Amino acid sequence: MEYVQTNASTGSTIASELLKIEAIKLNHEKPFTWASGWKSPIYCDNRLSLSYPALRTAIRDGLSEVVKRYFPDVECIAGVATAGVAQGALVAEQLSLPYVYVRPKPKDHGMGNLVEGKVRKGQKAVLIEDLVSTGGSSLKAAEAMKDAGFEVLGMAAIFTYGFDVARANFEKAKIPLVCLSDFTFLLTEAVNQKYLTEEQLVYVKSWRLDPAHWK
Repeated sequence: MEYVQTNASTGSTIASELLKIEAIKLNHEKPFTWASGWKSPIYCDNRLSLSYPALRTAIRDGLSEVVKRYFPDVECIAGVATAGVAQGALVAEQLSLPYVYVRPKPKDHGMGNLVEGKVRKGQKAVLIEDLVSTGGSSLKAAEAMKDAGFEVLGMAAIFTYGFDVARANFEKAKIPLVCLSDFTFLLTEAVNQKYLTEEQLVYVKSWRLDPAHWK
């Protein structure tokens, strides 16, 4: 299988609904500044979807189907902090599987764990992530799972920007990534819903080609 791909059957629907609830915001005139320092016409906060039961359930069902289809040997679900923790728990419940979650950094007291929950060495796990940009933090979580003794089968995520660097990072790590929606679906829906004109679309597309130096 390809290391990075999108579940086309849900791509348009998820992108459309995320736009409607403003989990994904577009502003080509006043770009957002990411934590990395990059300027971006897009800001994505998929945690907002948790406040909308119908969308929350659709995402849960979509991620669950991805896990069953692409990772049938899964024995455990792992949520990636912070936004993947809640959806990961929902997916684990849907699939009747054990659940753990991965901290962004070790706990500063007690056992100092990165992985919280019952660790069973050799257990086959799939990580649940909300958003993949460069893939750096997502793959750190995967590495933490491996260090804890899990066999990481892959990762399922709600949305990816589709950066070339992310694809390269996942291929290098040999961890398959399947996303419910991506940047291409987002732009199509943004035009359909009149968030962007065709002229603005060209401008926003240019960002993904070189986000580090855009603007």
